[in-house]
Amino acid sequence: MSRTSSFRASSFRAAYDEVLGQWPGPVETVDLPTPYGLTRVNSCGPAGAPPLVLLPGGGSTSTVWGACAAAGAARTHRIHAVDLVGDPGLSVPEPGRALRSAADLVGWLDAVLDGLGPHGPVALGGHSYGAWIAAHYAAARAARLGRLVLLDPTGVFAGLRPGYVLRALPVLVRPTPERIRSFLGWETRGAALDPAWLRLQGESAGFPSVRPVTGPRPDLGALAEPPGTRVEVLFAEHARCHDAARAARAAREALPGARVDVLQGVAHHALPLTAAGEIARRLADQAA
Repeated sequence: MSRTSSFRASSFRAAYDEVLGQWPGPVETVDLPTPYGLTRVNSCGPAGAPPLVLLPGGGSTSTVWGACAAAGAARTHRIHAVDLVGDPGLSVPEPGRALRSAADLVGWLDAVLDGLGPHGPVALGGHSYGAWIAAHYAAARAARLGRLVLLDPTGVFAGLRPGYVLRALPVLVRPTPERIRSFLGWETRGAALDPAWLRLQGESAGFPSVRPVTGPRPDLGALAEPPGTRVEVLFAEHARCHDAARAARAAREALPGARVDVLQGVAHHALPLTAAGEIARRLADQAA
């Protein structure tokens, strides 16, 4: 497990802890064993509140959810924010047990939920790539969930725009702090993002890269059948990765019973940070 251990005493770890320090306390951390390695989970909120498991977008780390927690989500839920195995963060992959498919991700998340041991149905949320993982899990394990919250999901209801992919390629192929900041500035249209989180994003450029799991869109047919999992989908109006209005129409067609909205004035990568208050309000309105 030496792949990530060097980061624990590095500038990446210092930047990670700085962002985590902004969360509303107390914050509890745990490393849960799974077949694919140890998974770091950062938790806050009342111990007896409804459990809300949150998956970040690719490269964002679990710390990105601190803004939502501080905006009120940690008053209505017990938040469990997860570092994705193989992604920047403090999760430690198991050597020789790489995640290779959506089915592997379902098995990994099964182990995470088993380790957390929440009482009753879980609310599962995700942003971007994390929403893709959450949607696949909901399609396979709907009985374990009481609610599914997808924040500007990619690869679930619409594909990526070619222009976005071309702009992201240099960051994916050879990430540097400068390329990461430039890409985020372009995609968010210059939105004011948390400086500490931006520093963490820059530090992630040196993180050992692992090819992310990709695959088809999840089959959400089971979620469309009553009395299935309650689903809420929130798209970012100014997302450059896809056309938010078209993606929202596709989501309404696929899940007629879901609540689907487009949040005005927000970009894809800025969503969990700059729209934290609105996200927290929606979570409180439909507390699981």
